[in-house]
Amino acid sequence: MNEVNSLEFRFTQLQQAARGEPNPPLAVRVRRLRALERLLRVNAEALADAVRRDFGHRSLAETRLLELFPCYAALDDALGHMRRWMRPQRRRVSLWFQPGRAEVRFQPLGAVGIIVPWNYPIFLAVAPLVAALAAGNRALVKMSEFTPETARLFASMIASHFSEDEVAVVEGDASVAHAFSQLPFDHLLFTGSTPVGHHVMRAASENLTPVTLELGGKSPAIIGAAANFDKAVERIIVGKTLNAGQTCIAPDYVLLPDGREDDFIASARRVVARCYPDLRNTPDYTTIINERHYARLCGYVDEARAKGAEIVELAPGVASDPASRRLPPLLLRGVDDSLRVMQDEIFGPLLPLIPYRGLEQAIAFVNARPRPLALYYFDTDSACIDAVLNQTVSGGVTINDTLLHIAQDDLPFGGVGSSGMGCYHGFDGFQTFSAKKAVFRQSRLSGIGLFKAPYGASFERLIKVLLR
Repeated sequence: MNEVNSLEFRFTQLQQAARGEPNPPLAVRVRRLRALERLLRVNAEALADAVRRDFGHRSLAETRLLELFPCYAALDDALGHMRRWMRPQRRRVSLWFQPGRAEVRFQPLGAVGIIVPWNYPIFLAVAPLVAALAAGNRALVKMSEFTPETARLFASMIASHFSEDEVAVVEGDASVAHAFSQLPFDHLLFTGSTPVGHHVMRAASENLTPVTLELGGKSPAIIGAAANFDKAVERIIVGKTLNAGQTCIAPDYVLLPDGREDDFIASARRVVARCYPDLRNTPDYTTIINERHYARLCGYVDEARAKGAEIVELAPGVASDPASRRLPPLLLRGVDDSLRVMQDEIFGPLLPLIPYRGLEQAIAFVNARPRPLALYYFDTDSACIDAVLNQTVSGGVTINDTLLHIAQDDLPFGGVGSSGMGCYHGFDGFQTFSAKKAVFRQSRLSGIGLFKAPYGASFERLIKVLLR
């Protein structure tokens, strides 16, 4: 059986099982989430090591902090609140239909698909899976071909803790991913780049499969005039260097008050020196995932330098290393929109600096571009904070820090426009993978019988009251 036929067989298994158990009780959902938690805890070290090997080098500390911890948090949140999430929600009934009752019931969609990217292969597989299982679904998970060690291990772990018609994991290259997105899932969640998101949505549309697209884009960090400047620089650099910038919500460029570029550079160098005192050899700095992405990032730098931009080393004397794909963090000054580094999502440790004069100019700069997945604003002026929140549109915002809105399980995570559609995490994820069934319960005492043919004088009197 080839990969595509195997994929279709696995999907059919899931779909038939979902149809046979359309609304699993709380106990079944708890059992599945506990199994997922157990496999993560038992295999935590092995998973972290698999990710490290896939990257060439991936900081084990970062994997524990950025992948395992949020997985456990998502599981704890779902297990702690799932009973409440599953309860029918009472809804208001119009005066004219009382004493009837209305409610919304959440039911599983059925068989859902999850396409996982390479940059956080554990968290971005587990977080949507938690939401899908909490909502009572069965799931087929497609792991990235760029993280084969993690994919192989995760597939074996899932197979040992779940039956094949509950949760299954598939591996394979882009052709398998394309076939995966063509399956008639009840819902499909894709995390990845905006260009690939177009293909996924196009393929899913053939089956009218609803999609949640978690994409990317260029997420700005704005430093306000009244910000704690050094603290802002620290949080931006930390957010940028985690996973060597290979994070969908990493700061993609910095808007800072005109004339403060030198201050930013000096402060950023101090931050890098504190975090990575021996950047050439530290185990805490992650390498670039593969040669293609390393070459892409180096191409951005070469083009910017050739067109007159200034390339600023944050770890002076530490050169990039093609053999290990270790790329030290760099700032870029004097950039403009003609450069690819200002057109593409960077997804690496390069950070352009763009000076602005007046907050209105910074807001206009952001609004003139596609809506970002994340936005970061640093300031102590509440009026300026409100102005940025009210006058920009983005998937999520963190004020006076970076990345942390994604770690809040009670906040929805998702994009807007070209940075994505739909959201998940917490109750929002439960809703994403649930069908909202509208239920109206008619009372024994009801006047609706007065509104039926033949429509005579009584009807005319009543309809005049309704339409007044």
